[in-house]
Parts: sequence; C-alpha cells; structure tokens
Amino acid sequence: MRVEFKRATVPREIRRLMAFDRRVFPKADLFWAEDWRRYEAYWMTVDGRVAGCCAFETNVDFQEDLRRDGVNPPMEGSVWIATTGILPSMQGRGLGTLMKSWEIAFARSRGFRRIVTNVRSRNRAMLALNRKFGFRVIRRTPGYYSDPRDATVVMELML
Repeated sequence: MRVEFKRATVPREIRRLMAFDRRVFPKADLFWAEDWRRYEAYWMTVDGRVAGCCAFETNVDFQEDLRRDGVNPPMEGSVWIATTGILPSMQGRGLGTLMKSWEIAFARSRGFRRIVTNVRSRNRAMLALNRKFGFRVIRRTPGYYSDPRDATVVMELML
C-alpha cells in the first residue's frame, strides 16, 4: 500500500474538496467555498486513489465556537486542524491513524508549538484517536453543531 499526501490546489480544486466533504460528513458540517480558500488542504491518496483529506488554518486559535463573529483570532505558533476525513469505504484500515500522525508531523515540520482541533461530541472514534496521540480536552461548547444538534469538544496538543 502506497500512501501519499499532496497539497490541494486552491481555488482550482474547491469543487472537488466540497464534493469530498459531502461524501464524508453530515450536511450541517460541510465547508463553504470561502472556508476552503482560507485553509491549507491536503489529499491523502492510497495507491493513487483519494482516500482522505485534511485541512489546516495556520497561526490561529480555534475560537469560532465562542465568538459571535465566528472568526478564529491570530495566535502565532498555533495551527487549527479544520477537518480530517477518510472516505467511508476506506475507513477501518488504520488510515485515520496514519493521517493524524501525518498532521502532527506536518505541524512539527512547520515549527508550530500547538495544535488545536474540534470534534462533534458523538464522534467517539475521532475523540479516541486524538486522545491516543496526546490531545487533551480544553472545553466543550454545547449546541455548536446542528442537524443533529451536538456539542463540540475542543482539544489541543502541545508540541
């Protein structure tokens, strides 16, 4: 099995990123085109076929769950993992673990000192995966997600 990570070309691949998003996440969790323009996104390919995608917003602290304007304020040295997704047909093969490991290596290689991410509270698999890599919960925000209504769990990893 040959696994590679390749940076998505934005804005050219925005439609492709949005289509991937629709295959992996609930409708209410999808990113808009303007979101994708802000992120640095990467495709995960397995034997030449797309299996996953992740995206980062660099030098910010995740605060959109606390702020009315939904903006993440600048924070030098901190990277927010905005999304981590594996196609349903590719799940259960350890690819999520591989991607999380790559995300951490990405942050370290870029000199970041902190990673922050947020997860639906009912996404037990991602919560467990983040904990496995040493992320700790820093807060829960009820009602952050809709359809279905759910809290977000904000986690961080100090590097």
